[in-house]
Amino acid sequence: MADAATAAPAHRAGALRPGRVALYLVLLVFALVFLLPVYVMLVNSLKPLDEIRGGGLLALPMNWTIEPWTTAWGTAQIGVQPTGLKPYFLNSFLLVVPAVLLSTLIGAVNGYVLTQFRLRFAPALFAAMLFSVFIPFQIVLIPMAKTLGFLGLAGTVTGLVFVNVVYGIGFTTLFFRNYYAAFPNELVRSARMDGAGFFGVLGRILLPNSAPIIVVTVIWQFTNVWNEFLFGASFSDFSSYPLTVALNNLVNSSTGVKEYNVHFAGAFIAALPTLFVYLLSGKYFVRGLMAGSVKG
Repeated sequence: MADAATAAPAHRAGALRPGRVALYLVLLVFALVFLLPVYVMLVNSLKPLDEIRGGGLLALPMNWTIEPWTTAWGTAQIGVQPTGLKPYFLNSFLLVVPAVLLSTLIGAVNGYVLTQFRLRFAPALFAAMLFSVFIPFQIVLIPMAKTLGFLGLAGTVTGLVFVNVVYGIGFTTLFFRNYYAAFPNELVRSARMDGAGFFGVLGRILLPNSAPIIVVTVIWQFTNVWNEFLFGASFSDFSSYPLTVALNNLVNSSTGVKEYNVHFAGAFIAALPTLFVYLLSGKYFVRGLMAGSVKG
């Protein structure tokens, strides 16, 4: 009898109440709305152009084809050259990898200094870096263009790396500073007593215990830098265009025929890296936020 009595409340607790059913339905609707553009891009990138012109963007292809993908990747008209997106895909990786690594490392150093050292101007310095997070891209275009020209980096991938590192430092510093503000000071003091210097504490104590916030920072920076368009359009030339600028040129190229299936395929190719990152490590992003980047 006791087992039956305890099983009944557990059964009732696990039952779906009307309120919970309504919540799940609302979440399902929002999920479908969010995923609809992805479905439209994917389905229409696998159709011949005649099917798209015939309407029915939501319908599955009658004749499946990957030709739009191969065209978008290797032979599509980008400006005046039929190069496809392939060389610009490489440009984006050459931009994203060093920009993410450098801004993450600098943010970790800044967070270490702002939390583990007694500096009178630390709050003011952090406030200034935090203010930079809210500066619109457009405000920095002219001074950044002059800086790149002075450094001889205008129109290069290296110049784009520099721009995105500078603009990303405010975000990465914010993440690491808030994470390290909750870090046990006893570990840092013990390392110093054992003779660890500045980089010894950072490399042997802080960074190995910073995996959650490193994941948050890397995902955040990767997504922002990969999807960034304004800096790429302003500070690059034809040989150093990132993928977002090349995709814009693909869609706006005047070739007499709007190949919408190729445009859909190109948009999906451009979105694949960020989709892959979120599918692979999205749960770690949420865990990292909960682990410390919202503390302090």
